[in-house]
Amino acid sequence: MRGSHFPELVAVLDRLRSPGGCPWDAAQTHQSLVEYLIEEAYESVEAIDSNDSEAMREELGDLLLQVVFHARISQEQDNGWDIDSVIDGITDKLVRRHPHVFGDEQVDSAADVELSWHERKAKEKKRDSVTDGIPETLPALMRAEKLNSRSKSVSVPQPIYIDETNELLARIETEGQLGDYLLALVASASSLGLDTEAALRKAVLRRIEEVRSHE
Repeated sequence: MRGSHFPELVAVLDRLRSPGGCPWDAAQTHQSLVEYLIEEAYESVEAIDSNDSEAMREELGDLLLQVVFHARISQEQDNGWDIDSVIDGITDKLVRRHPHVFGDEQVDSAADVELSWHERKAKEKKRDSVTDGIPETLPALMRAEKLNSRSKSVSVPQPIYIDETNELLARIETEGQLGDYLLALVASASSLGLDTEAALRKAVLRRIEEVRSHE
C-alpha cells in the first residue's frame, strides 16, 4: 500500500503556515475552515455519485488537505495535537473496534460487525443511549437513516405509517424509482406549503425520545 508522498503534503502545509509563507493560509483557524471542510465533503460525494474517478481523486485530495490543515493549526497551540496523533488515534480505533480481525471475537455477518462497532463505541464514549453521538447538524434524511440503523437493537414500536410505507416499497424495484418517489413527495409537500426538511427533522427528534424511553 502506497503512502510515501504523505509527508510531502505535511511539509507543504508547514511551509504555507510558517513565516514567509502564505498570508491567507496563516490566517486560517479551525472555525474559519469549517465551510471548506463541509464543501469538500459534499464535492467528494458528488464525484462518487458521478462515478468520476479523476474527480474523486481530486476531491478526496482537497478533503485530505482539510484534515492536515486542522492538524497543523492544532500543532501550533498549547497542548495541541499533530497529524501523527490523528493517524495514531484512528489506527488504534480501527484495531480496537475490529476484534474479529485483530482478536478472537467471532462474527457471522456485516450486520453483526456494525452492531458490535456501535456497542463498543457507546462503551468507549460512555454513552447512555444508542442515539447519542448522532450529529445534530446532519441533514434530516441522513440523520433519520443513522437513527434507524442505531436503534435496531432497541425493542421499540415501529413508526406510524410503516405498514403503508412497506406496501409502497413493495411496488418500487430500483433506487431510481425510490428517488423519483421521494422527489415527488417533496414536490407535493412544497405545494402544500410544508417544509420536508423541517418535518423530518422534528420526526427524528420525536423518534429519538421514543427510542430513549424504551432503552
